[in-house]
Amino acid sequence: MHKTLYIYRHGETDMNRNGIVQGSGVDAGLNELGRRQARAFYEQYKDSGIEIVLTSALRRTHETVQLFLEAGLPWEQLPDINEVCWGVHEGKKSTPEMIHEYKQVLSCWESGDMRVALTGGETAAEMVARLTRFVEWLKARPENTLLICSHGRAMRCLVCLLRGESPAKMNQYHHDNTGLWKVHFDGNRFAFELENDTRHLEGIERSKH
Repeated sequence: MHKTLYIYRHGETDMNRNGIVQGSGVDAGLNELGRRQARAFYEQYKDSGIEIVLTSALRRTHETVQLFLEAGLPWEQLPDINEVCWGVHEGKKSTPEMIHEYKQVLSCWESGDMRVALTGGETAAEMVARLTRFVEWLKARPENTLLICSHGRAMRCLVCLLRGESPAKMNQYHHDNTGLWKVHFDGNRFAFELENDTRHLEGIERSKH
């Protein structure tokens, strides 16, 4: 069965703007710009034939898809597409020491060692396992057109899995707030039509202040 996936990152939060680590343990809502981004995305894609909305279990994705839900679309929350847990860094503004630790972990992941995590956090292997489970679950869904709202690091990993690439390559992918990845599944492989597309945000960022 052919499927079209609209996969996008949540809108901006104040923590995004202020450089505070959120991960899966900080459940922030959208700020004013984030709400405008979410509305712009909705206006652009509301007539795309979306049959179901899938989000993480975190509030910032719920608020990003709210207009689709108000339009009556069914919704499922999936902890498997939550953001990675950054452990003791969550809820804190990045310091040089934190950035150093973070880069050390990313370096291990890039070298293929997925068993490493920040203190109290989630390993890449754990994130890969739950996102792999999500992809297999997704393939079996009956819907043809699905909207998926997730998070930056989780989406880096998800894109690798959909491409059939090693998650060690996830740092090469970047996700702007509400940036869209449009993906087609033909029953065998995933093909990308759009990658982090933000054309729906034209004029939004310039007026944020």
